[in-house]
Amino acid sequence: QVQLVESGGGLVQAGGSLRPSCVGSESTFRIYAIAWYRRAPGKQRELVGTISIGGRTNYADSVKGRFTMSRENSKNTVYLQMNNLTPEDTAVYYCNAPFSLATGRAGDNWGQGTQVTVSS
Repeated sequence: QVQLVESGGGLVQAGGSLRPSCVGSESTFRIYAIAWYRRAPGKQRELVGTISIGGRTNYADSVKGRFTMSRENSKNTVYLQMNNLTPEDTAVYYCNAPFSLATGRAGDNWGQGTQVTVSS
């Protein structure tokens, strides 16, 4: 089981940027596909994006063109670059591993989440 720790959230004005990161506790993190999810107040959890072992990414339509995932395997870290943020992006953001790209199912390991708040 890998432990995941997110950081890098915060408060930003609309149009601003943030870059949360997700660090895995073990080197096996490097062989996992990773997903970022978010949960906004009063809403269901939403899949934001995924990144494969080789770095191929996919994004929800709501963030496509604004968010970019990347990974630095030497540091067991995945990043979520978020640009042009809007108040609708306000949520707690979670990383998840290992994400199944074949089935679209989340894995068993979740971080504690990092809060992103976008003011208008």
